[in-house]
Amino acid sequence: MFLTIARLRNSIPGSQWIGKHRRPRFVTEVMKQGIIKRLEREAENEYWLSRPYMTKDQEYRHNVERRNLYRKKTMDEKRAKFPEHKFATEHLGHLNVTKKWTEA
Repeated sequence: MFLTIARLRNSIPGSQWIGKHRRPRFVTEVMKQGIIKRLEREAENEYWLSRPYMTKDQEYRHNVERRNLYRKKTMDEKRAKFPEHKFATEHLGHLNVTKKWTEA
């Protein structure tokens, strides 16, 4: 091991950013500011999430009418796309080209 270090002269073997013997990454002022911004944003999100807009009683089934209207609208759209009903005689009408058994 010491022979390897002496030969490599403290260089990082392989990829310098991964592995057991990787190059240390120094913390800069920009990194600190980014972490502080992220923590402040997270604290603000926690603040707003801890104060709900509606109480649990107000929130319970508050969108029933809108949901029913949406379901009705989607069902009407599906029914509009559905083909009209046809009888079996309309489906099998192409088979009645010649009626040889009635002519005899």
